[in-house]
Amino acid sequence: MSIVVGEPVPDVAIFLASPDGPVAASTGSVFANKHVVLFAVPGAFTPTCSAKHLPGFVEKADAIYAKGIDLIACVSVNDAFVMAAWVAQHDVGESIAMIGDGNGAFVQAMGLDRDMSERGMGYRSQRFAMVIKDGVVEKSFVESPGGYSVSSAENVLSQL
Repeated sequence: MSIVVGEPVPDVAIFLASPDGPVAASTGSVFANKHVVLFAVPGAFTPTCSAKHLPGFVEKADAIYAKGIDLIACVSVNDAFVMAAWVAQHDVGESIAMIGDGNGAFVQAMGLDRDMSERGMGYRSQRFAMVIKDGVVEKSFVESPGGYSVSSAENVLSQL
């Protein structure tokens, strides 16, 4: 069952992408005492994720932060090295924290994993966005399979 509004985000070990290599952290520490916009993509370097989803949040980052958000974070079932390479390709800079959920433990704990084995991708994250306040889901925008609308930066910004 998927996490719903009002529930706490599971505290799971993750790795943050950084210029110095992966940094071990936990979702509990990353989201604690913050107002966060979290968005998830099925995979770094995949077409919609690279052409629309990540670039939309990069473009709208300043406007999102202006609404009182403390952190924008992107999670994908990729390792932190892949996430760092994706950051470099898209000139993300420090505007978005890139979370490598290499084993999919976080998205599984959220109930938002998806079997994409038939496309050769194994288990990945569903495409979604959430607003999290002090570790609790405040708003949730989960896409239907193959969809890209409710989790877009534009939609999330309009809901803040």
